[in-house]
Amino acid sequence: MAYPIARHRRLRGSAALRSMVRETSLSVNDLIAPIFITEGEGVQHEIPSIPGVYHWSLDTLEKEIGEIAAAGIKSVLVFGVPSSKDAVGTSAFEDNGIVQRGIRRIKALRPDLIVIADTCLCQFTDHGHCGVVHQTDCGAEIDNDESLELLAKTAVSQAKAGADIIAPSNMMDGFVTAIRGALDHAGFANTPIMSYSVKFASAYYGPFREAAHSSPQFGDRKTYQMDPANAREAMREAQSDAEEGADFLMVKPGLAYLDIVRMLRDRYDLPIVIYNVSAEYSMVKAAAMQGWIDEKSIVLETLTGMKRAGAELIITYHAKDAARWLQES
Repeated sequence: MAYPIARHRRLRGSAALRSMVRETSLSVNDLIAPIFITEGEGVQHEIPSIPGVYHWSLDTLEKEIGEIAAAGIKSVLVFGVPSSKDAVGTSAFEDNGIVQRGIRRIKALRPDLIVIADTCLCQFTDHGHCGVVHQTDCGAEIDNDESLELLAKTAVSQAKAGADIIAPSNMMDGFVTAIRGALDHAGFANTPIMSYSVKFASAYYGPFREAAHSSPQFGDRKTYQMDPANAREAMREAQSDAEEGADFLMVKPGLAYLDIVRMLRDRYDLPIVIYNVSAEYSMVKAAAMQGWIDEKSIVLETLTGMKRAGAELIITYHAKDAARWLQES
């Protein structure tokens, strides 16, 4: 007697039925919108390599913050573009620096918006590196410990300005310990740290470096950012940050490193964040402008894939568009 072959039955019914059994759900609550704040007045300049993303001055920022809030997005990640730079990135930790003023402005406009402050020196140093550089007989070297002191000062100044979360992106050794200690000592024991725990020395950062005016003036960042080939090292970096007191663990970039996201999700109970970086965004925009892809479908599929890999939060330049598309559907 012949028996039918056993088959797994896929649910092919209505959209409502399919949504009942959907394993991964993407929500506007998952999205974090990056913002670039710059000096000057009346500035609303589109960044050529990141179409649809702008530099904003403090007096024009209300427009962008209003659109983000109207889209239902609950959080922003703030980057600052200063008018002057020096060897140690002084304006990064000044109480009246562009990031600090931007944080205060956002909090005045939308007190309920969660403000995450990117904590690094690269936008503020005249050499474009993420720490203090010294010239030695062997060439230029990053002074890790001296850099930690300045990064800790930067974090405290951002917390004083009203930042809800500190997000150090420098990848210096021991940066979470240094920043946690400085925040606690300054009375910000409850300010969490969203660590760029696994940040690769990636080719996907090009458009961002144009936006932040932060390209290295010599050398590269491979001595302190990670080799894209290394996964076990990523676990060691994350373990170090978790032990030092990080409250969130981030993977950057996103698309080429979903395996790392899954490895972190399987190992840690901390919230996992993924950064859908500038080139990932710009490639989609460029293809959509040529009519080669359906932008909405590609973006939502990509962001859903990041959630499926294990990320709870997604930093993405698609945030406003994705929020609108999610509301429509």
